[in-house]
Amino acid sequence: MNYEDQIEASIRLLHDEGRYRTFIDIERERGNFPYALWKTPSGQFKKVTVWCGNDYLGMGQNSTVLDAMHEALDDAGAGSGGTRNISGTTIYHKELERELASLHAKESALLFTSAYIANDATLSTLAKLLPNLIIYSDELNHASMIEGIRRNGGEKRIFRHNDMNHLRQLLEEEDRSAPKLIAFESIYSMDGDFAPIQEICDLAEEFAAMTYLDEVHAVGMYGATGAGVAQKENLMDRIDIINGTLAKAYGVMGGYISSSAKICDAIRSYAPGFIFTTSLAPTLAAGALASVRYLKDNQEIRDKHQLNAKILKMRLRGLGLPIIDHGSHIVPVIVGNPIHTKKLSDLLLVNHRIYVQPINFPTVPRGTERLRFTPSPVHGSKEIDYLVDVMNELWSHCALNRTELSA
Repeated sequence: MNYEDQIEASIRLLHDEGRYRTFIDIERERGNFPYALWKTPSGQFKKVTVWCGNDYLGMGQNSTVLDAMHEALDDAGAGSGGTRNISGTTIYHKELERELASLHAKESALLFTSAYIANDATLSTLAKLLPNLIIYSDELNHASMIEGIRRNGGEKRIFRHNDMNHLRQLLEEEDRSAPKLIAFESIYSMDGDFAPIQEICDLAEEFAAMTYLDEVHAVGMYGATGAGVAQKENLMDRIDIINGTLAKAYGVMGGYISSSAKICDAIRSYAPGFIFTTSLAPTLAAGALASVRYLKDNQEIRDKHQLNAKILKMRLRGLGLPIIDHGSHIVPVIVGNPIHTKKLSDLLLVNHRIYVQPINFPTVPRGTERLRFTPSPVHGSKEIDYLVDVMNELWSHCALNRTELSA
């Protein structure tokens, strides 16, 4: 077998289907978000507006966060020095875990290098801790949850997205004495829709199931102190395990679970994804800690974020664009063709200095390819006006079925 030819064919298939991912080189500038510098293929640097970032609140540029990271760097150096078990647990890690447990009103929290690893490691380990566990997973759960559930080797049941009748049906089909866990997200990031958390908790209580909630696209942005949608709906006490990220609204890096002391201790003791990984750098833990504390006390940032999202959705809907609006901060515009989506993204970047990445299969189903806009509190009226004007121009004059976009 010619291995290189086989690999090349796989890559060529992505090109042919219009799904090949192109990374855009940008240089973030401190204090200048949502603007950044784009390094063009010719090596020039041009100013662009970032409209697709997951630094939802701009906390990656917040002076309180940066000051905390500088102080930790000066005090502790660059890296953590090892895994959590072997010299890699510092005062920064422990303090951040205490703060996250407090945020979610849980007994304990456990840090991971990313929310992906937190999901994968926790869900794949639960089957070791709970023999014969059946996991009920929403069909649109994130890839990290899917992978963790797949790797745990136990029984799984997939219920239709947010379909409580289907979930009930699946629960009713199993032995009531079997251990069960329902895994779902609070906000699904591609459509921006919310899970029916209370209904899921009701079913979990009725069938004696545990609940596992991914709040990655909600922590920092929803609830009185930024603990997520479960806090906003006064349901945190009904969730057994909460997963969150420090890399989106909190603007730094890392992930975590928050739960009972026994569950966190068991995951800490059994999960290879935790045990054998070098811990977060102290600088990252310090920055995340500062960000969590800052957002606990700054509701006005969350209010401005929601207002800008509402304004952008209203403006784009006014143009007749096919947006999805479930009331969250995520603004998807459906294009419906991977080649057209990529071309539209390229036109926005090259001609108008607007940076928004195309979202294609397998991240979203075929035929629902889209541009996913994520307005922040610092995308002001000037940036919104310009984006709306450009989208109106491109959508009106470069109709997506014409040769301008398919050439």
